[in-house]
Amino acid sequence: MAGVTDVTVLLVSELVTNSLRYASGPIGVRMYSHAGPVLLVEVSDPVPDPPRERVAEPDDEGGRGLQLVALASRRWGTRRGNTGKTVWFELGLPG
Repeated sequence: MAGVTDVTVLLVSELVTNSLRYASGPIGVRMYSHAGPVLLVEVSDPVPDPPRERVAEPDDEGGRGLQLVALASRRWGTRRGNTGKTVWFELGLPG
């Protein structure tokens, strides 16, 4: 379970950092288990525009957050809501 915890903390940190950098207003984090041994994590903010994946150069200090989310999660995506957007990802839980 420690491995899943570490990955969850890392990915949540990446998404919350993006929200703090580009949004002003409330940021929400929600985690719950659904569809069997799967953890769904959602990070919401008031900016309606979806995040953009960037291709970071080797010497860039940023721009890899969404790539990391895509590589480390089972699935990920974004959706618009009435008051902004939600970026979500799924992780498999040991079972």
